[in-house]
Amino acid sequence: MVFKAKPVKEEKRSDTQNMALTFISKGSEIKGDIHAAGNLRVDGIVRGNVHAEGDIEVSPGGVIEGKDVKARNIVIHGLVKATLTAEEQLRIHSQGEVLGDVIAQALDIESGARFVGHSNTGKPSADIFAIENNTLMKEK
Repeated sequence: MVFKAKPVKEEKRSDTQNMALTFISKGSEIKGDIHAAGNLRVDGIVRGNVHAEGDIEVSPGGVIEGKDVKARNIVIHGLVKATLTAEEQLRIHSQGEVLGDVIAQALDIESGARFVGHSNTGKPSADIFAIENNTLMKEK
């Protein structure tokens, strides 16, 4: 008798729903940098740099003021004063406000939202990397 081996399922990157949630509640204020192992929701105030392995959501009334905010996806209903880097998507909802530059694969700004800064979206091409590193070679 011949038995077929069942294929082994590869572990995929954890779903957003399965990640730990760090919650900064309304009325709370944190001064200092935050590194969240999973997702982060800010209903209060954070004064410092913020990095989440998962997603960040800033709810209405939530505030982040710092130099850098980095996450897989970022959703803003409140106020963020920082340079934002989203590996995938950054969304600024109608009541949201961003004061700072944005780097993301996709940027969605709803009508009524406020965004003051520069944006860099999409996947950089090899030519852009070459120009930034001054390694663009002249064609023969």
